[in-house]
Amino acid sequence: MKSDTSAFLTPTEFVDCDSPEIGEFVSRSLDGASNLSETAKAIRLFDAVRDRVRYNPFDIGTTADDYRASRIAVKPSNYCVPKAILLTAALRAAGIPAAVGFADVRNHLNSPKLAELMGTDLFIYHGYVALWLDGRLFKVTPAFNTELCERFGVKQLIFDGKSDALFHEFDTNSHRHMEYVRDRGWFADPPVGQLLREFRTTYPKLWQSSAQRMSVSDAAFSGEQ
Repeated sequence: MKSDTSAFLTPTEFVDCDSPEIGEFVSRSLDGASNLSETAKAIRLFDAVRDRVRYNPFDIGTTADDYRASRIAVKPSNYCVPKAILLTAALRAAGIPAAVGFADVRNHLNSPKLAELMGTDLFIYHGYVALWLDGRLFKVTPAFNTELCERFGVKQLIFDGKSDALFHEFDTNSHRHMEYVRDRGWFADPPVGQLLREFRTTYPKLWQSSAQRMSVSDAAFSGEQ
């Protein structure tokens, strides 16, 4: 990996780290502290995205705008890809180089409902974040909020600024949990168009279900009956 990380500090179409929404998210997450180290800021932002945005794998975004960091920042729940985009934007806004990474993972503890909608236990384009602290690369995923982990006996992911924070191979009962199958690399701006095309092809039932949920949600928000 090249040492020049300047491309991972600037705003992009989806990682719009210069937006007011991201600025407000970062300010609240850091609680106004200005004397924190970059490592301390990264840890606080990781914790904020992990726990303030609940994990919800059933409502995957079906439009490109659903993957814009400024829009993600104001939603109470989301799934791994938007949460990774949000953390990437928050880190950049705090002056920490970050990129959106993707990996294909096999979830050995998939719920029956989600498995039926997906038709497989393979999650393509699982979102994670690549970030650099003192020139050192870390990979982290803020997907599962703490409450969810406690409820389902999954080990909480904690980023300590010293090592990666990726999904655990086993749960708290030593059952197989998450298996990383393929790392697709990381990007200054996520390839949202490609992701949406592959999601729609790979998970047609989940896509249709999510599109219907989004339509109902948008109608309720706009006051339509």
